[in-house]
Amino acid sequence: MLDALKKEVCEANLELVRRGVVIYTWGNVSGIDRDAGMVVIKPSGVDYDGMKPEDMVVVDLDSGETAEGRWKPSSDTKTHLELYRAFPQIGGITHTHSINAVAFAQAGMDIPALGTTHADYFYGVIPCTRELTKAEVEEAYELNTGRVIVECIKERGIDPMAVPGIVVRNHGPFSWGKDAAASVYHAVVMDAVAEMDLKTLILNPQATIQPYVLDKHYMRKHGPKAYYGQGKERNV
Repeated sequence: MLDALKKEVCEANLELVRRGVVIYTWGNVSGIDRDAGMVVIKPSGVDYDGMKPEDMVVVDLDSGETAEGRWKPSSDTKTHLELYRAFPQIGGITHTHSINAVAFAQAGMDIPALGTTHADYFYGVIPCTRELTKAEVEEAYELNTGRVIVECIKERGIDPMAVPGIVVRNHGPFSWGKDAAASVYHAVVMDAVAEMDLKTLILNPQATIQPYVLDKHYMRKHGPKAYYGQGKERNV
């Protein structure tokens, strides 16, 4: 089972490069085997070029200790683990420093829902977390990054599978889904809608979308009576 997950996570990491949302070593993807209680994640600081499934690192969900692998796990591992612990629906997580989503993170702004492209994948605003305190950064930065994400989702009453992404203030985007591939898909879409928003808000700072349009576009793909597509494609 973990060999299959390593292949899936490796492929998901490489997809970030193919889609142009990471450069150098700026990003990481993980996936989880909940039955085994193990998370597979990209190694820290290792270039994507030539990356193979055997380079992935296996980490124990409960202890956070490395269970298998010749490399150190991603420096963001504790953030991933905190999200997996808080939300059992999540099967994969992606973190990037994609330019457009980072722009909203650095501005300390939510990514607003302004059009139907956004509504097809995110059921409402993509939130921006609060700023971490100095103590949170100094004591346990990556762990507290995860805690701030969880705090934001719970305080706003967001269903994490309906809004499968967030931007961390001054840092960047995290996204998730039912598996590693879905989390990458959402990372790519998040940066695309962030770019659309940036350009829209330049043209019209008061731009909005009617709630009934948002509802229609999200529900036709994800609702109980969804009718978009042929019924066989990946439901991300």
